[in-house]
Amino acid sequence: MSSPTGRAERLVRWYPAAWRMRYAEEFVELLAADIAERPVSWRRTIDIARNGLAARLGRGGLVHGLEPGRRAQASMASLASASSVFLIVGLAMWSQLAIGWQWSRPATQGTAVAVVLMTYLVLAFGLWALLAAAPYAWACARRLLRGEAKGILFPLFLLGLAAAGMVIGARHFATGWPGTGGHPWVHQHLVPGSLAAPAWASTLSITSYWAHPGALLGFPATEVAWMAASPAALVCFIVAAAQLIRRVELSPRTLRFELAVARLGCVAMIGFVVAPCLWILGGGAGPRNLFHIGAIDLVDLGVMGAMLIVACSSSRQVRAAVAHLCD
Repeated sequence: MSSPTGRAERLVRWYPAAWRMRYAEEFVELLAADIAERPVSWRRTIDIARNGLAARLGRGGLVHGLEPGRRAQASMASLASASSVFLIVGLAMWSQLAIGWQWSRPATQGTAVAVVLMTYLVLAFGLWALLAAAPYAWACARRLLRGEAKGILFPLFLLGLAAAGMVIGARHFATGWPGTGGHPWVHQHLVPGSLAAPAWASTLSITSYWAHPGALLGFPATEVAWMAASPAALVCFIVAAAQLIRRVELSPRTLRFELAVARLGCVAMIGFVVAPCLWILGGGAGPRNLFHIGAIDLVDLGVMGAMLIVACSSSRQVRAAVAHLCD
């Protein structure tokens, strides 16, 4: 059996790294002594896991655990990260439906409503992202002009590098969009191919082909390389954006503006979850199976639902933090 100290050190890993750096040494000693007296205790393990997860959620701004100013920054970072993952997965699903839309009229009314609703919401998300990013871009510019680049220079560089890589890659692979050359029909123009093609190219990695290596190897080598590299660029973009948000302080007035934008974003996310539900419940695969519902779509919907919950929780924490700051 492991020594009490070794078991205590493993249990302490439930807590975030910043907490362990500050409190781990004393806590491990106390925990090791308790383990020596009571070698088996499910209640102790569950209690440590629960408190450790609560500490991690607090560091992420999802529950109370930081002073109001830092909690607002952490909650905004969690909100931005969850919204980014939601939008990436949502774009993957929408671009799949957009391909079918370019070739044929949907077989069910629910599918048609889903495609149109998601299209307008994608445009709304673009405007929402610009509104949310503007105050942070202005704050970063002011810090750079004042020579206070410490702490934000590397995230800015990583953010720009990831964004440039995604734009270049998406523009290059968008030329192979399967929706090109579709047969014209009366409402085809409602889904702009110029928007759907880059969305499809940037989310090529979100596919069930990873579970079918034989079929995946039939793709061009450059496309497979892009499918493997683009998730890394997206992760770098999200991490860099979250770091910037955590390191840039906004005034309470600006935070109230960000909170209003966040609420609008949560409403749009709810609509974006409802839309694919209409498609799935309609159950129409359409002509030539163009609107087929696959397992990857159900996984995508589950991820979107989870990110919506995180975004709403983060929004509530921002509201609570702003209320404390304005008192």
